[in-house]
Amino acid sequence: MSWKPEVDRIAEQRAMAAAMGGTESVAYQHGKGRSTVRERIGTLLDAGSFREMGPGAGGAERDVDGRLESLTPANFVLGFGTIDGRRCVVGGEDFTVKGGSPNAAGLRKSIYAELLACRHRVPLIRLHEGAGGSVGGTGSKTVGTPVYEPHRFRSVAEAMAAVPVATAALGPVAGLPAARLVAAHFSVMSRADAQVLIAGPAVVRRALGERKTKEELGGAAIHTTNGVIDNAADDETDALAQIRRFLSYLPSNVWELAPTADSADPPDRRAQDLLEIVPRNRRRLYDMRRLLELVLDRDTMMEIGAGYGRGQITGLARLDGQPVGVLANDCGYLAGAMTADGAHKVRRFVELCETFHLPIVSFVDEPGFMIGAAAEQAGTIRFGTATVLTVALSSVPWASVMVRRSFGVAQAAHYGPDGYVLAWPSAETGALPVEGGVEVAYRREIEAAEDPEARQREIEQRLAVGQAPFPRADSFAIHDVIDPRETRPMLCDWIGWIQPILPSLLGPSGFPARP
Repeated sequence: MSWKPEVDRIAEQRAMAAAMGGTESVAYQHGKGRSTVRERIGTLLDAGSFREMGPGAGGAERDVDGRLESLTPANFVLGFGTIDGRRCVVGGEDFTVKGGSPNAAGLRKSIYAELLACRHRVPLIRLHEGAGGSVGGTGSKTVGTPVYEPHRFRSVAEAMAAVPVATAALGPVAGLPAARLVAAHFSVMSRADAQVLIAGPAVVRRALGERKTKEELGGAAIHTTNGVIDNAADDETDALAQIRRFLSYLPSNVWELAPTADSADPPDRRAQDLLEIVPRNRRRLYDMRRLLELVLDRDTMMEIGAGYGRGQITGLARLDGQPVGVLANDCGYLAGAMTADGAHKVRRFVELCETFHLPIVSFVDEPGFMIGAAAEQAGTIRFGTATVLTVALSSVPWASVMVRRSFGVAQAAHYGPDGYVLAWPSAETGALPVEGGVEVAYRREIEAAEDPEARQREIEQRLAVGQAPFPRADSFAIHDVIDPRETRPMLCDWIGWIQPILPSLLGPSGFPARP
């Protein structure tokens, strides 16, 4: 006797689940200018590579003979796929079913996504658009999850310690999905459609009396400046492209090295513009991002968190095809000083590089921790010290290029243990910058002089000589003072030197990345 009746039931259940809430819900989603979760997965992955897990899962009602009478699909879609030929796990809420608010099967699949990525040691991508818990619960007949069961966020932490995790907000994201969204090594949100919320406008209005729209509560303009989300994207397509690019710099897991690439950019390229990019007048600004373009492999710099902690620049790039983490200062924002936000950003960045064993290249123009009442109220010294200690405990290779200023305790966040340190002729370093420090330390002498301004300039010029890089190179306190045009060739040489070190770093980090 054939099993065809039962096989037909399987096909029927899968077909009902694939309806994703019905044609009306899909039309509503498209009417909002947003794709369905399966359409997003199709855009993200290599064509035809998606293999869904549990396509027929959901809340089913059956008759006495086991025939399916109704089905509410699991509102989390999950499966394997490839990006540029590399395997990954991808999942996301199905907004066409209950607005993505997790039902029992959907919640189970969302947790299983992390377990699956860890077991198979492949990157995890979550595409979020959904609400948090409903007052009606998940629809399960059980009353709550036993408190003695493993913590539901344990799998999230384990995934972040083992594999790259990248997430996107592609519509409204609230509650539990919002927490999972930010528990990632890289997060991106669409400016056009996404909001990230602890609670939506109706709950906020009821609890606090505040009348705010979703965009006012949690739009991209808010969350890319407060550090909740790393990057903004123009739309869904841009967000998915950023995830693909981010993953291209990382290994599949912490037991593998990041993939190198053939570089068409000559390692011995000497950019003439580097000779004049830093003004001789220390009070004048220059474009650090342009400097990075001139040194790194062409068109490989992917900045992360540009809107947050803006005095510090962080990103991923390549040097002679080797993926590296890039740290720099933007002197155009608070002179590049390290704020509390900037320190938090750098700490997360160093933890990312440490987790996935990426060498770090730092371009230093650090005037020190930000000062003033606002900086004290923000707890800058605590966040800054945490960052300095994170760097001190890092094990990945560091190369630091002293471009201009390197002062105070904050400068220690730019030099890793046993790092390779080069200095440009424009570099200056010490406990404090000459300007301001002289006025405090030599106040009486300056005030007693016949021409106080001339005397102050004289002292500043004399002390500036001691902060120049040449005496430090003479005593081998740094490795060398170099022609700025030599920066790329020397860093590419360094990339070759460190290759035998990298395999010894493989495995879980002592301090994996945290949100």
